[in-house]
Amino acid sequence: MEIVILAVVIAVVVIGALGGLVVGSRRKKQLPEPPPAAPDITAPPAEPHVGDEAETPRDETRRTIEEVDLPDGGTATVEEPPVVEELEIPQIEVPEPTAGRLVRLRARLSRSQNALGKGLLTLLSREHLDEDTWEEIEDTLLTADVGVQPTQELVERLRERVKVLGTRTPEELRTLLREELITLVGPDMDREVKTEPATSKPGIVMVVGVNGTGKTTTTGKLARVLVADGRSVVLGAADTFRAAAADQLQTWGERVGAHTVRGPEGGDPASVAFDAVKEGKEMGSDVVLIDTAGRLHTKTGLMDELGKVKRVVEKHAPLDEVLLVLDATTGQNGLIQARVFAEVVNITGIVLTKLDGTAKGGIVVAVQRELGVPVKLIGLGEGADDLAPFEPAAFVDALIGE
Repeated sequence: MEIVILAVVIAVVVIGALGGLVVGSRRKKQLPEPPPAAPDITAPPAEPHVGDEAETPRDETRRTIEEVDLPDGGTATVEEPPVVEELEIPQIEVPEPTAGRLVRLRARLSRSQNALGKGLLTLLSREHLDEDTWEEIEDTLLTADVGVQPTQELVERLRERVKVLGTRTPEELRTLLREELITLVGPDMDREVKTEPATSKPGIVMVVGVNGTGKTTTTGKLARVLVADGRSVVLGAADTFRAAAADQLQTWGERVGAHTVRGPEGGDPASVAFDAVKEGKEMGSDVVLIDTAGRLHTKTGLMDELGKVKRVVEKHAPLDEVLLVLDATTGQNGLIQARVFAEVVNITGIVLTKLDGTAKGGIVVAVQRELGVPVKLIGLGEGADDLAPFEPAAFVDALIGE
């Protein structure tokens, strides 16, 4: 009996152990897989502080200089410093000599020839010179801006000489007309530009005129005329009201080596003129040319200021020349301008510009009669050396042609 009970107990124990093994294996299959272990994170090394020792260098693969590829076959490229361009020094020009310059520029008066000289020769060559022909001659002279009184004087002298001459060949007519025109222009007037003072250097020349007559350009060209005659020149840029007028004049001066005195734009023109004369004296220059601001002859205040410039300059020395620049194409309006300027400053000479092209040569006679002063220079083109001393005989020859 005890054996049976022991056998039953052993069987129960065995069955229980087997059951536990089965349940344990099932539980193991149902449990989820454990999460992967977190990677170890290494904190970055702390930045060294003042006094800390440097980190021990790590072992790295290093290359020698022979193993490094260099450009251009192993030769290092060295960049050259940029080339600094030198400032261009203006080239000093040598102006044309003034002697005989008007003769060389005779062709510039070709259109004026047709208007005056050739027209008169054609009329005088008619077989019968009746009253209608003489009226046509008068109209030709008036159209050429000779002026009423000079025209009447010339026609009267031509009438007398043609009547005495009788038979008129073309050559005789040309000689007759040439002589009378030279007389009308005034061969005995002193046309020298006064640049040599009686006492001490420099000679002082002031250039005046209205806007648009070519006054600043004429001042620059006159500097070339004087340099061509061997004179040293200082330019005074007293036209402080027109933008870039001082730059324009300085450019003219640099081309012939003339020093330019200038002031701030919109500054006092009298002050610039004063400084120009002062520096001209200090430099021992022969001539000082003062370019004044273009004035409207109808503006009283501006004309009074021109008188102020003249008075300030004369604190140094008296003016040797006051040249009035007139546009030859303005005709009778130019005479009105001339009259007003003569009242403000003492005009001593006239410069006629733009006498080429469609200009009429008779304005030379009219303006001289109006002011009682000679035409001293004439402008015959846009070229730098197209300003010429006025020579009556050469001028008349250009008007009537060969």
